[in-house]
Amino acid sequence: MDTAASTQRKQRPYIFLGQTTSLCETCLALVPAKIQQADNQVFFEKRCRDHGVTRTLVSTDADYYKATRSFLKPGDRPLKIQSKTEHGCPYDCGLCADHEQHSCLAIVEVNEHCNLTCPVCFAGSSPAHTMQRSMEEIEFMFDVLVDSEGEPDVVQLSGGEPTLHPQFLDIVRLAKSKPIRHLMINTNGLRIAQDPEFVAGLAELKQGIEIYLQFDSFERDALMEMRGADLRRIRLDALAALEKHNISTTLVSTIKKGLNDQEIGKTIDFALDYRCIRGVTFQPIQDAGRNADFDKNTDRVMVTDIRNQIIKAGGAFKAEDIIPLPCNPEMISVGYGIRNGRDVAPVTSFLPHDLLVSAIPNTMNFEQYPELRTKVEEFFSLATTEQTAETRLGDLLCCLPQVPIPNGLGYENIFRIAIVSFMDAYSFCVGGVKRSCIHFVTPKGQIIPFDTYNLFYRDGTIDRFRP
Repeated sequence: MDTAASTQRKQRPYIFLGQTTSLCETCLALVPAKIQQADNQVFFEKRCRDHGVTRTLVSTDADYYKATRSFLKPGDRPLKIQSKTEHGCPYDCGLCADHEQHSCLAIVEVNEHCNLTCPVCFAGSSPAHTMQRSMEEIEFMFDVLVDSEGEPDVVQLSGGEPTLHPQFLDIVRLAKSKPIRHLMINTNGLRIAQDPEFVAGLAELKQGIEIYLQFDSFERDALMEMRGADLRRIRLDALAALEKHNISTTLVSTIKKGLNDQEIGKTIDFALDYRCIRGVTFQPIQDAGRNADFDKNTDRVMVTDIRNQIIKAGGAFKAEDIIPLPCNPEMISVGYGIRNGRDVAPVTSFLPHDLLVSAIPNTMNFEQYPELRTKVEEFFSLATTEQTAETRLGDLLCCLPQVPIPNGLGYENIFRIAIVSFMDAYSFCVGGVKRSCIHFVTPKGQIIPFDTYNLFYRDGTIDRFRP
């Protein structure tokens, strides 16, 4: 017998990066999870007493995953909390005193009614759902948020399909009467494509608002699988209407692996054909709500997958231009550019790291950062880069420093890329939930992280877990 061989220690097939608390993917119970790196991928290995061990991919780029921790910044606390910390995260939403981040973006759902029944819908909306919230309920939700935030950075009107609310333009006016800095409208675009009078009404209110336009694919089959309808013409007609009135628009693509992830670069390039488009947001599919025929092993896509697709597409944005968002860096990546027609000059890489992770809000100017000043001057052939108090690159994501735009330029010269991921049972991490900065405001006066709301609170699942 070879004694030396039998006593030789064996090396584990992964690097242990740490430990977190995740969810059992079968019963949704909180379970311990090892964070493991194997090759250049990162996995959660979870252990449930009732359902055994599960190993799930959470990142396809271990180097980027580990680098996200260097972008962590002290959280900005809300002015007011809405619930007590009694049962522990995620059972006390919210926001409870144990949450680490205020509402960078708050979602107010004004209805449940929709004109589509998308096979992929975290809210489970459809034409069969007829509920429309009253103006009193909606104002209460706005006021809860204002009490928590003072001046909310971004509020998104959603549903259902919010534009179908019979008082929708009144809701927009109501929101604009509140101290809300920026208002987004989350829409599938059908009414915008088909109702010129409605769009004209939006155009009268367009200052400070932005359309968050669903735009998943250029291909019929992909749209049928995700939305249950061939929306190619609707999307183009909606964009034509928005372009006519130059209403600020962000394209938002829900990405499903193997279905539309190969269109990421094409979508960015397409967006640059429209002066009204201020950027593109990519959302990896979240397994919540109605999510037909979802397979975790074939359909999930990572933040790192999308980031790498953007880089490989060969457009203006390179690896250094798409960085972790400091308030929740593992879940959100962003890249900012200044736009001149179809040309984009990325500027994110010129923002100093110490400014990004600072504990206090920052306003920077071009005099402090000559490389950024030179980049912008050369791009626009500008003779001056005096600050304008009205327009700053960081206005839409408060966790970035307030970067001024040179005189003579405005919001229409901003172009941004965002990858916004929401946790589900596969990727859930208590630390990530505590840092969540995208929240739902409920008619009960709660403010609940997007991730936990769709997993536990929307359908009452939380009642199974609270003692």
